[in-house]
Amino acid sequence: MSEQLKKILIVEDEPDMRQALVESMRHEGFKVSQAENGGEGLTQALGNHPDLIILDILMPKMDGMEMMKKLRQSNNWGRKVPIILLTNLSADDKIMRGIVENEPSYYLVKSDWKIPDVVQKVREMLKND
Repeated sequence: MSEQLKKILIVEDEPDMRQALVESMRHEGFKVSQAENGGEGLTQALGNHPDLIILDILMPKMDGMEMMKKLRQSNNWGRKVPIILLTNLSADDKIMRGIVENEPSYYLVKSDWKIPDVVQKVREMLKND
């Protein structure tokens, strides 16, 4: 049974965090692309249609919430692609409203999880599509 590799886009401005996520996802057998800001991430997402996006919220140029909003408004694929939001912030009203308005998305606070937790969440979200 040859299943096509699931494509994951990691959008994270912190190089060490981005590299750790990329290596972990590749090790798990995913095809991974990466971007270091929301503008670059949006371009890659719309061009490559990954199966899931891991998206940092606080980034220069275009933050994750803005990228997610533009993606959700772009086309049918953009409205439905699963997104895992990563942040150092606790969920305030703006973030929670963004998550509710932009389903399917999931939210992780960086201090509350380790990379294997992200891998597990990716697997759970991709199982449901």
